[in-house]
Amino acid sequence: MKPEFKMSIVWLILNGKVEKALELLAGHYGVDVPEIKVGLPKGRKRKALGCYNAKKRTIFVLNSDALKEPFIILHEFYHHLRTDLDAKHKGTEKYADKFARDIIQAYTSMEAKISRNS
Repeated sequence: MKPEFKMSIVWLILNGKVEKALELLAGHYGVDVPEIKVGLPKGRKRKALGCYNAKKRTIFVLNSDALKEPFIILHEFYHHLRTDLDAKHKGTEKYADKFARDIIQAYTSMEAKISRNS
């Protein structure tokens, strides 16, 4: 994934265009676009900011503020990605965190480079 693409994904999420970001990610990886809903499903810990339900193919976030949090959206998209590619494998939290951090790092690096050149 090119740094410019990663940057655009994070920018879209930060600017409230999470559905578009998910469409682009799903297209890039060749998977279906997950649904996204505000409010956690029953039985989920209130400490969780987001979760992925493989049966419903839906990313749930705690509240509307979480829709603009790239780490939460990208972390949960990783679970969707792994589930879509291999129904048995949902991916570990460690790898979901790494996936999210990698994309966010590209955004922060490019943002810093742009600031230095301004």
